[in-house]
Amino acid sequence: MKKIFSILLAASMPLCIYAATDDSKDNDRNVPPDNTGKNVRDRDHLTLTPTDQEETEADRTIVQQIRQKLVKDESLSTYAKNIKVIVRDGKVTLRGPVRSENERRDVVAAAKKVQGVKKIDNQLEITTEQSR
Repeated sequence: MKKIFSILLAASMPLCIYAATDDSKDNDRNVPPDNTGKNVRDRDHLTLTPTDQEETEADRTIVQQIRQKLVKDESLSTYAKNIKVIVRDGKVTLRGPVRSENERRDVVAAAKKVQGVKKIDNQLEITTEQSR
């Protein structure tokens, strides 16, 4: 039994060392990640999440085309390229962080250019977090 415990302890040591030496930006600033407020908001059935995406071909096509426009735009940050794009019956919901008001405006403009978009619900948030 002691041998098994010793083996398990030895196997877990690299994981402990990795966790203790993680040099992510959040640890550098001693700011623990906390999305509690957003997680609570996302549990509210009034807030759309990607699981609320309609599965019609038209809505999927709109999401694809918006996503392609965002990814191709080299002026956008990684945050903007990874926002949530949710489409239900042509109504587009854009959620997530962007770097600036200009970036927010560019994301919305890209979505408006896609054929089939009837309305845009802009829930984009400007973040003050440093670039990663």
